[in-house]
Amino acid sequence: MTSAGLTCRALGFSHRSAGGAPKRVLASISAHFAAGEVAWISGPTGAGKSTLLHLLAGLRRPSEGEILADDQPVSRWLAAHRDRWRRHLGIIFQQDHLVAGLSILENVMLPLIPRSTDLRALRARARETLQAVDLEDGAARRPAELSGGERQRAAAARALVAAPRFLLVDEPFAHQDDAHARALLDLLYARARQGATVIIAAHAANRPMSGADDRHWRLAGGGLEETACPSTPC
Repeated sequence: MTSAGLTCRALGFSHRSAGGAPKRVLASISAHFAAGEVAWISGPTGAGKSTLLHLLAGLRRPSEGEILADDQPVSRWLAAHRDRWRRHLGIIFQQDHLVAGLSILENVMLPLIPRSTDLRALRARARETLQAVDLEDGAARRPAELSGGERQRAAAARALVAAPRFLLVDEPFAHQDDAHARALLDLLYARARQGATVIIAAHAANRPMSGADDRHWRLAGGGLEETACPSTPC
C-alpha cells in the first residue's frame, strides 16, 4: 500500500499539572512528513520533541488541530480505531519500554502476534531483525541482563520487525557507539527507501551524519520550522 505520509494541521497541545494552569507545549504546528523521506526534528531539551512524537503516534490527543495519516484524521478516531491504525506504526521511545518478564526475542515478536499464528515464522522474523541490530546473541536474555545500548537496539528491533509504514524515533543514538549508531540509521534509511515515513527526534550531539536529501525541522518556543542543514550533523 502506498502511504500519503503524516500531516499536522494547526496542531497544539497544552499540559495541565496538578492544581496548576494549563501550560502550552506546542502551538499551531502545520507540517507534512512525506512517505519515503527521513525527517529530523531538533530543538532544546524540554521543547516538546517527545510530546510531538507521542501525538503523531496517537498516544496523546492534541488540544487543538488534527493529525492525518494517509489522509485519514487519526487524531479524531476513537481508541479502538487508533489502536488498529498503530499496527502500521513503529515507535522507538527514549525509554526502551521492553517487557521485563519476556525474553528479548519474545519482546521483538510482540508486534507480529496480531498478524499471524505461525509462531515458527514469527520467531524467524524476530531473529532476523535482532541479527540486523547486532543482538542475535541476546535473544534468550531478559531486558535486565542487557546494557542500555543493547536495550535500545532491542527496542529498535521491536519497532522495525513488522516493516511499519511509519517510524517515529526518539533519541535512538544516545547510548550507541559510532558503529551501532550508523548501522541503526542505515536500517531507518532502508525503511524510508521502501516507502516508510521516518521521523527522528535527536539532539545534534547524539546523531550520526544525516543524508543529503533529508528534511530538517527545529522545534522551539512551541513552534516547528523547517530549516536548512549542512551535510554534517546540525
